[in-house]
Amino acid sequence: MAKVTLIFKLPYYTEWGQSLVIAGSAPALGSWNVKQGLALSPVHEGNALVWCGQVSVPAVFTCEYSYHVVDDHKNVLRREAGEKKKLVVPEGVKDGDVVEVRDWWQDASEALFLRSAFKNVIFSTTDNAKRQLQPPSLSKTLDPEDIVVQFIISCPRLAAGSTVVVTGSNLAVGNWKAQNGLKLNYVGDSIWKAYCVLRKSEFPVKYKYCQVSEAGVSSLEFGPNREVDVDLSSPKPSRHILLSDGSLREAPWRGAGVAVPMFSIRSNEDLGVGEFPDLKLLVDWAVNSGFHLVQLLPINDTSVNKMWWDSYPYSSLSVFALHPLYLRVQALSDAIPADVKEEISKAKKELDKKDVDYEAALATKLRIAQKIFNLEKDKVLNSAPFKQFLSENEEWLKPYAAFCFLRDFFDTSDHSQWGRFSQFSKEKLDKLVAADALHHDIIRFHYYVQYHLFTQLSDAATYARKNKVILKGDLPIGVDRNSVDTWVNPTLFRMNTATGAPPDYFAKSGQNWGFPTYNWEEMSKDNYGWWRARLTQLSKFFTAYRIDHILGFFRIWELPEHAATGLCGKFRPSIPLSQEELLGDGIWDFDRMSRPYIRQDMLEEKFGSLWTVVASNFLHEYQKHCYEFKEECNTEKKIITKIKTSPEKSLWLEKEDSIQRGLFDLLQNIVLIRDPEDSTKYYPRFNLEDTSSFRDLDEHSKNVLRRLYHDYYFVRQENLWRQNALKTLPVLLDCSDMLACGEDLGLIPACVHPVMLELALIGLRIQRMPSEPGLEFDIPSKYSYMTVCAPSCHDCSTLRAWWEGDEGTRSRFYKTVIGSDKEAPSRCTPEVVNFILQQHFDAPSMWAIFPLQDLLALKDKYTARPAAEETINDPTNPRHYWRFRLHVSLESILEDKDIQASIKNLVTSSGRSFPGKKTDKA
Repeated sequence: MAKVTLIFKLPYYTEWGQSLVIAGSAPALGSWNVKQGLALSPVHEGNALVWCGQVSVPAVFTCEYSYHVVDDHKNVLRREAGEKKKLVVPEGVKDGDVVEVRDWWQDASEALFLRSAFKNVIFSTTDNAKRQLQPPSLSKTLDPEDIVVQFIISCPRLAAGSTVVVTGSNLAVGNWKAQNGLKLNYVGDSIWKAYCVLRKSEFPVKYKYCQVSEAGVSSLEFGPNREVDVDLSSPKPSRHILLSDGSLREAPWRGAGVAVPMFSIRSNEDLGVGEFPDLKLLVDWAVNSGFHLVQLLPINDTSVNKMWWDSYPYSSLSVFALHPLYLRVQALSDAIPADVKEEISKAKKELDKKDVDYEAALATKLRIAQKIFNLEKDKVLNSAPFKQFLSENEEWLKPYAAFCFLRDFFDTSDHSQWGRFSQFSKEKLDKLVAADALHHDIIRFHYYVQYHLFTQLSDAATYARKNKVILKGDLPIGVDRNSVDTWVNPTLFRMNTATGAPPDYFAKSGQNWGFPTYNWEEMSKDNYGWWRARLTQLSKFFTAYRIDHILGFFRIWELPEHAATGLCGKFRPSIPLSQEELLGDGIWDFDRMSRPYIRQDMLEEKFGSLWTVVASNFLHEYQKHCYEFKEECNTEKKIITKIKTSPEKSLWLEKEDSIQRGLFDLLQNIVLIRDPEDSTKYYPRFNLEDTSSFRDLDEHSKNVLRRLYHDYYFVRQENLWRQNALKTLPVLLDCSDMLACGEDLGLIPACVHPVMLELALIGLRIQRMPSEPGLEFDIPSKYSYMTVCAPSCHDCSTLRAWWEGDEGTRSRFYKTVIGSDKEAPSRCTPEVVNFILQQHFDAPSMWAIFPLQDLLALKDKYTARPAAEETINDPTNPRHYWRFRLHVSLESILEDKDIQASIKNLVTSSGRSFPGKKTDKA
């Protein structure tokens, strides 16, 4: 069999102790085993460090491959992003020939445009599908002076109808005339190729790639000229050179979008809350306004408590099931009886309120859906589409339906209270969903509802894709501790903990979301199967998604399950302060620093005349003027319970809140948090200098603790957190082709942004929450490209509410950002809104995404409602009712051509892409 030598060359800079390996599908490249792959060696070529390696392969050879950065033990430190490269040895090679592959490292940002958001939505076209996939073939017989150069370029953003040519400094490539250039052939997966035979004397050749439209208009790629040369001094020069040139260099693509929660949408057809079919109207409005993206909050079922608390969309009952709240009951059947139609009509009027009535809307929809189900269950459940849905989703659907049945039967989602069903097993599940079970129709009803939700959302998602609009979903960081997921997979969660966030802009006492933290070690055993299934399900509807609290994949703020606030937590994973380390620094009184520091004068100051009542009920005086909490109230949750249930609660009637806050302050008055699993490990309490426990320490101890505090929070964890993120985030990104964005607000470790850049995760920038210290207002014109910029988001007040909420803030903004010496208007006028929105549209950020409330503020007509009523979430309130509803219907704003034109003008004047633009058309 004829053999050829493949020589790989890749310019790439590494750090000390790193090297490169090629792993591929062929045995010669390790059969995807990196440790058995082809090791490369570095060579300096001018100013470049080029990694080279060679291998002998058959003359007829095809494989997939990718590059990996490894350490001295060939452990993978970094890998290429995107699709695997494909290598085909050219036709015409002879035994003993040398084929040189001049390659490039495909970073994550290049691979972004191969994600479904771009490939299947914005740049989706039938044009390439119609092309004949013609691998270029060589018909000429080569003589010794000939070298075959194969040009290979990726063009995921190519305009429909266009082709690609190479033009350059040689007659074979058109002498810089695009019309005479070398035409490339489309070979699939956005790749274009062509061969060119050059004489050795014709090298070096400078060249560029060029787009040529159907009308013959050419557009040369950006950047410096490319160059191909040969080493004629080599005893056996390459006869074939494959120029794997990466992506066509184009101006940065920028788009815009609108954000609104699903529940906040109002339409003429809904029953008091947004419904999945309403997304079609929202897509129409987005297209008319120049938007390529519609962003939603999580849409999974959250029916844990069966009350308004479940309005919190980030605490899912199931990460797979859709929320019945968003069901359109009118679309369940074409043969709804007249009495049910009348019930729907009546409900529509009753639920048409200013805000969402979560409980009434959900109960009404389920009641009506049950009536229609009773009429047509056999017809639907025996249909081919339903059977296919059940077959493809039964792994999560059956446990979900069983869980809902048990939740309602036991009147609680706390599965620890379900007796023999507390522990999940496949055998118990099979009995619960068996066809001969008395409650089987209840199980089937949950199937039926999920089937219709799936159908309605899928229909809306297809409509969005056809209209060049990305639907962007939201991936919550946690799941409810009383959820299907914790019932079915309890080992994947640390059930004695809770997740949250340390104090930040949103909440001065931190946040406690209540979710159990993840057991990443257990999750890794099946290569994060639960996460992969979760992302696969999400990708059925969305082509982009927001990773909620992406910091949680680096480290999570972990709290004990008995905590009610988010203050006294620690990071997991993290390197704690050891007892030996503390002793070495002269810190020895661990009991004093890790238990609540409570003195009588504090009680008198905090509770006034009630201090003795508080002390006698909640505290024990263990030595003169020194107190500790009694066992029955030594946690935050125990304090809450005792305040509400104590026989002596009449003594503090109407002062419960202030007493609870005071007791929490005392409980949190510590300097070090002792690790509950290892009593020799400690964690510095967040903002420890704010405590009187710290202030009463000697100066030496204060100085040591200041240094250790800074080290713990800002220094020692960085490499650990980076490694942790690089274990988990690539799994998420690789298991679907959705475009991923990360919510990276809050206390940001130094390792976060470099990792996000490495993985091409798009960050979030909110102007009033600058990421740089010392700034009150961020500067959108200085944002980096790999960001989403927005004037506000669902976790903060809207633009109008922020402007009108504080005179000092708006005055400083008016002077320093808008640049006016006049007095700032007290009302957020359309002119102010237009200025701020224009700043964001003009920003370099890849995406500018705006809450719908902020966009409607461009017109006085839509600002009659008090601004404070437009708030979606209050992060300081763990029992916030998520019920904001637009005060205008989608149909009405669709009829308002003026505001759509105003918004589209902002899009077009900023140079952002929009649906209908020539380069976006199929």
